[in-house]
Amino acid sequence: MQELSGKVAAITGAASGIGLACAKRLVAAGARVVLIDRDGEALARACQALGAPASPLVVDLAEPASVAGMMPRILAETGQLDIFHANAGSYVGGPVADGDPDAWDRMLTLNVNAVFRSVRAVLPHMIGRRTGDILVTSSVAGVEAVVWEPVYTASKHAVQAFVHTVRRQVIPHGLRVGAVLPGPVATALIADWPPEKLAAERARGGLLEAEEVAEAVHFMLTRPRTVTIRDLVILPQSTDL
Repeated sequence: MQELSGKVAAITGAASGIGLACAKRLVAAGARVVLIDRDGEALARACQALGAPASPLVVDLAEPASVAGMMPRILAETGQLDIFHANAGSYVGGPVADGDPDAWDRMLTLNVNAVFRSVRAVLPHMIGRRTGDILVTSSVAGVEAVVWEPVYTASKHAVQAFVHTVRRQVIPHGLRVGAVLPGPVATALIADWPPEKLAAERARGGLLEAEEVAEAVHFMLTRPRTVTIRDLVILPQSTDL
């Protein structure tokens, strides 16, 4: 098992949900964590609760210039980066015929383009050090055609293709690349679900908690360096997927 004590991690979308749960888990495991989000106030609260091992970094992942400045600011704060978790994302579901293409564009910018750009930003440093872990929060929708969320599903299929190809490109440099693919998670991403649907899913055990995803991420990161968990699908026990 690879220990995380002394490692430096950066997590996007870390002010809440899966990102915050992962930050808590890695801090508890001895890592120093840079929490990245556009919500500066929420970041400040999260880092205050986590203490000295946590640092806030306000980045708007929808803005290319902000992403371009991300890695220099991480290195100025920490001096190195061992783990990068591209976690930030958004969700739009529903019938395509009734959909809002502008909302799709905003989601695709965050779910696809921001992942590509942010991973590109950290790769030269990790390649230069010949070590590092890159994780992406994908979704079971990346390997299943989920009928009620076609555009979101398409975004996660793109993420999966990116993870699989980049992983093979950077193997010679000692880097590992993988994706965690949860089913429905009780986070703000499903805040637009009707309350009765949310209550029903909780009652039947159809939702994961963010902490369960964080546990899976911790497992992936602590495998021996000779082992890569390329895809880890985690589902609630009661699921239609």
